[in-house]
Amino acid sequence: MIIYLDCLVFCRIDMSASSSSFTAVQPDDLSKARVVHMILNRRTEEALQNLSKFYNTTPPEIVVGTIKGKRRSVYAVYVQKEGKIYAINSDIFYNPFVVLHEFYHHIRTKGGTHRGSEKHANMFATDFIDAYKKLAGQKGEMS
Repeated sequence: MIIYLDCLVFCRIDMSASSSSFTAVQPDDLSKARVVHMILNRRTEEALQNLSKFYNTTPPEIVVGTIKGKRRSVYAVYVQKEGKIYAINSDIFYNPFVVLHEFYHHIRTKGGTHRGSEKHANMFATDFIDAYKKLAGQKGEMS
């Protein structure tokens, strides 16, 4: 099945009729690159909305603020009870690695699954950024 979302094309090959559990899939490389591009171009909320549509969940709110006990140790934190990503400052809103890392925690908690490890959140974010770099490099080679 292909889902078209505001110029993003996501390919899904996920649900098997025999399985009661959802197999998480990721957007294709072009869609991942577009998400990173949106975040870099100050369209973070739009990127989160599109990703949330793909993962069939509500988008997290992203705000500037800190959480007690995390004020100096992290750039951002996802708070499950509130469905919010708290960023230490507005510059973090446009950092694809941090935003995608925290979005990973959002989809893991909304899916009823354990929050997932920091390692997996890092891999999720890195996968999007690698797709962006790969496609940006290909575009440069064609010019």
